[in-house]
Amino acid sequence: MAPYERHVFVCTHGEFCPFDGSVEVHRIFKEGVATRGLKTKVRVNKAGCFNQCGNGPMVVVYPENVWYAGVTAEKARRILEEHIAGGRPVSDLVYDAPPGPNKNAARMAAINAARAAQKVTAPGTE
Repeated sequence: MAPYERHVFVCTHGEFCPFDGSVEVHRIFKEGVATRGLKTKVRVNKAGCFNQCGNGPMVVVYPENVWYAGVTAEKARRILEEHIAGGRPVSDLVYDAPPGPNKNAARMAAINAARAAQKVTAPGTE
């Protein structure tokens, strides 16, 4: 028997998922699992890059091998309720991509531009 029924991985590293709120998504899953009394059944972990940059925050749920992209706080709550607690993947949120790296160059460029703008307008950088 496996130690956990379900394992949730949230990309919280790299250049792009954290910019789009993955740390908050991870927190929502951790707290949600705890408040539902699921800590002995569900393990939530921070993860490194899933090589889907610009599509995040990325979340992967095993053993079902279900991937979610662009996970906001609101989407995280739905995934928590319907998939993690309820056992049914959230079909309209499932990330459907071909195997391998699937980088979103336009979103990556937008994030890099936003970072550059923040550096220019940050106090003390004039």
